[in-house]
Amino acid sequence: MATKPVKGVKGKRGVRHTAQDQKQQTAVQGERMRRMLPLSSLYERDAMERVRLVKQGVPAQLLVVLARDMAISREKLYATIGVPRATADRKIREQALLNPDESERALGIARLVGQVDQIVRESGSPEGAEGFDAARWAAAWLDRPHPALGGVRPATLMDTAEGRGIVSDLIAQMQSGAYV
Repeated sequence: MATKPVKGVKGKRGVRHTAQDQKQQTAVQGERMRRMLPLSSLYERDAMERVRLVKQGVPAQLLVVLARDMAISREKLYATIGVPRATADRKIREQALLNPDESERALGIARLVGQVDQIVRESGSPEGAEGFDAARWAAAWLDRPHPALGGVRPATLMDTAEGRGIVSDLIAQMQSGAYV
Protein backbone atom coordinates (compact mmCIF):
# COMPACT_ATOMS: atom_id res chain seq x y z
CA MET A 1 0.00 0.00 0.00
CA ALA A 2 1.45 3.36 -1.06
CA THR A 3 1.50 6.19 1.41
CA LYS A 4 1.25 9.88 0.71
CA PRO A 5 4.41 11.84 1.30
CA VAL A 6 4.32 13.64 4.61
CA LYS A 7 5.50 17.21 4.82
CA GLY A 8 8.77 17.44 6.62
CA VAL A 9 9.81 13.84 5.92
CA LYS A 10 13.18 13.71 4.23
CA GLY A 11 13.44 11.78 1.00
CA LYS A 12 16.29 11.37 -1.49
CA ARG A 13 15.95 14.89 -2.87
CA GLY A 14 15.09 16.76 0.31
CA VAL A 15 11.79 17.44 2.03
CA ARG A 16 8.73 15.80 0.49
CA HIS A 17 5.61 17.87 0.14
CA THR A 18 1.95 16.99 0.01
CA ALA A 19 -0.17 17.55 -3.07
CA GLN A 20 -1.72 20.54 -1.29
CA ASP A 21 1.74 22.09 -0.77
CA GLN A 22 2.54 21.59 -4.45
CA LYS A 23 -0.75 23.21 -5.54
CA GLN A 24 -0.05 26.16 -3.27
CA GLN A 25 3.49 26.52 -4.63
CA THR A 26 2.17 26.43 -8.20
CA ALA A 27 -0.39 29.13 -7.41
CA VAL A 28 2.24 31.37 -5.80
CA GLN A 29 4.58 31.00 -8.77
CA GLY A 30 1.74 31.62 -11.21
CA GLU A 31 1.02 34.89 -9.42
CA ARG A 32 4.71 35.86 -9.54
CA MET A 33 4.75 35.25 -13.30
CA ARG A 34 1.60 37.34 -13.85
CA ARG A 35 3.26 40.24 -12.01
CA MET A 36 6.28 40.04 -14.33
CA LEU A 37 4.30 40.11 -17.55
CA PRO A 38 4.50 41.68 -20.01
CA LEU A 39 8.25 41.26 -20.11
CA SER A 40 8.68 44.88 -21.13
CA SER A 41 7.34 45.92 -17.72
CA LEU A 42 10.52 44.62 -16.07
CA TYR A 43 12.54 47.42 -17.67
CA GLU A 44 10.27 50.06 -16.19
CA ARG A 45 10.40 48.62 -12.66
CA ASP A 46 12.17 50.43 -9.88
CA ALA A 47 15.71 49.14 -9.31
CA MET A 48 14.90 48.12 -5.73
CA GLU A 49 11.96 46.05 -6.99
CA ARG A 50 14.24 44.29 -9.46
CA VAL A 51 16.76 43.57 -6.68
CA ARG A 52 13.94 42.09 -4.58
CA LEU A 53 12.88 39.88 -7.50
CA VAL A 54 16.45 38.66 -8.00
CA LYS A 55 16.98 37.89 -4.32
CA GLN A 56 13.71 35.98 -3.92
CA GLY A 57 14.21 34.19 -7.24
CA VAL A 58 11.98 34.26 -10.27
CA PRO A 59 9.95 31.27 -11.44
CA ALA A 60 11.90 29.09 -13.87
CA GLN A 61 8.84 29.35 -16.11
CA LEU A 62 10.17 32.80 -17.07
CA LEU A 63 12.73 30.98 -19.24
CA VAL A 64 9.92 29.30 -21.19
CA VAL A 65 8.15 32.64 -21.67
CA LEU A 66 11.35 34.37 -22.78
CA ALA A 67 12.23 31.67 -25.32
CA ARG A 68 8.68 31.64 -26.67
CA ASP A 69 8.41 35.43 -26.96
CA MET A 70 11.86 35.72 -28.52
CA ALA A 71 11.08 32.85 -30.92
CA ILE A 72 14.28 31.00 -30.02
CA SER A 73 14.84 27.55 -28.62
CA ARG A 74 15.12 27.19 -24.88
CA GLU A 75 18.56 25.65 -25.40
CA LYS A 76 19.71 28.79 -27.21
CA LEU A 77 18.36 30.97 -24.40
CA TYR A 78 20.06 28.81 -21.75
CA ALA A 79 23.38 29.07 -23.61
CA THR A 80 22.99 32.85 -24.00
CA ILE A 81 22.46 33.44 -20.29
CA GLY A 82 24.83 30.70 -19.15
CA VAL A 83 22.35 28.45 -17.34
CA PRO A 84 22.98 24.70 -17.70
CA ARG A 85 20.23 22.99 -19.67
CA ALA A 86 19.72 20.21 -17.11
CA THR A 87 19.35 22.73 -14.30
CA ALA A 88 16.90 24.91 -16.21
CA ASP A 89 14.80 21.95 -17.40
CA ARG A 90 14.68 20.47 -13.89
CA LYS A 91 13.60 23.76 -12.33
CA ILE A 92 10.93 24.25 -14.99
CA ARG A 93 9.65 20.71 -14.51
CA GLU A 94 9.60 21.09 -10.72
CA GLN A 95 8.09 24.58 -10.99
CA ALA A 96 10.98 25.86 -8.89
CA LEU A 97 12.51 29.28 -8.54
CA LEU A 98 15.76 30.19 -10.23
CA ASN A 99 18.57 31.03 -7.83
CA PRO A 100 19.57 34.71 -7.58
CA ASP A 101 22.35 34.42 -10.20
CA GLU A 102 20.07 32.65 -12.69
CA SER A 103 17.25 35.09 -11.89
CA GLU A 104 19.50 38.07 -12.57
CA ARG A 105 20.50 36.63 -15.94
CA ALA A 106 16.91 35.87 -16.98
CA LEU A 107 15.73 39.30 -15.84
CA GLY A 108 18.63 40.86 -17.76
CA ILE A 109 17.27 39.48 -21.03
CA ALA A 110 13.72 40.53 -20.10
CA ARG A 111 14.95 44.05 -19.24
CA LEU A 112 16.71 44.28 -22.60
CA VAL A 113 13.45 43.40 -24.36
CA GLY A 114 11.73 46.09 -22.30
CA GLN A 115 14.42 48.62 -23.13
CA VAL A 116 14.00 47.99 -26.87
CA ASP A 117 10.21 48.20 -26.52
CA GLN A 118 10.45 51.53 -24.69
CA ILE A 119 12.81 52.99 -27.28
CA VAL A 120 10.41 52.11 -30.07
CA ARG A 121 7.41 53.52 -28.16
CA GLU A 122 9.32 56.75 -27.49
CA SER A 123 10.41 57.06 -31.13
CA GLY A 124 7.37 59.17 -31.92
CA SER A 125 6.04 56.87 -34.63
CA PRO A 126 2.93 55.07 -33.30
CA GLU A 127 2.44 53.15 -36.54
CA GLY A 128 5.99 51.83 -36.34
CA ALA A 129 5.56 50.68 -32.75
CA GLU A 130 2.26 48.92 -33.35
CA GLY A 131 3.55 45.99 -35.37
CA PHE A 132 6.99 45.88 -33.77
CA ASP A 133 7.92 42.79 -31.75
CA ALA A 134 10.67 43.86 -29.35
CA ALA A 135 11.39 40.33 -28.11
CA ARG A 136 11.95 38.91 -31.60
CA TRP A 137 13.95 41.92 -32.69
CA ALA A 138 16.16 41.66 -29.60
CA ALA A 139 16.74 37.94 -30.22
CA ALA A 140 17.83 38.59 -33.81
CA TRP A 141 19.97 41.59 -32.86
CA LEU A 142 21.72 39.71 -30.05
CA ASP A 143 22.73 37.01 -32.52
CA ARG A 144 24.40 39.33 -35.05
CA PRO A 145 28.06 40.39 -34.74
CA HIS A 146 28.26 44.10 -33.94
CA PRO A 147 31.04 46.45 -35.08
CA ALA A 148 30.91 48.46 -31.84
CA LEU A 149 31.80 45.24 -30.02
CA GLY A 150 34.70 44.38 -32.31
CA GLY A 151 32.56 41.94 -34.30
CA VAL A 152 31.36 40.07 -31.21
CA ARG A 153 27.75 38.93 -31.01
CA PRO A 154 26.00 40.76 -28.13
CA ALA A 155 24.49 37.42 -27.03
CA THR A 156 27.94 36.25 -25.93
CA LEU A 157 27.98 39.02 -23.31
CA MET A 158 24.59 38.30 -21.73
CA ASP A 159 25.88 35.78 -19.19
CA THR A 160 27.66 38.39 -17.04
CA ALA A 161 26.45 41.56 -15.32
CA GLU A 162 29.18 43.64 -17.01
CA GLY A 163 28.28 42.18 -20.39
CA ARG A 164 24.58 42.92 -19.91
CA GLY A 165 25.53 46.49 -19.02
CA ILE A 166 27.61 46.84 -22.19
CA VAL A 167 24.75 45.51 -24.32
CA SER A 168 22.21 47.78 -22.62
CA ASP A 169 24.48 50.80 -23.16
CA LEU A 170 24.87 49.86 -26.82
CA ILE A 171 21.09 49.71 -27.24
CA ALA A 172 20.82 53.15 -25.62
CA GLN A 173 23.48 54.51 -27.99
CA MET A 174 21.51 53.17 -30.94
CA GLN A 175 18.55 55.28 -29.83
CA SER A 176 20.67 58.42 -30.15
CA GLY A 177 22.03 57.27 -33.50
CA ALA A 178 25.58 56.73 -32.26
CA TYR A 179 25.68 53.09 -33.52
CA VAL A 180 23.22 51.99 -36.14
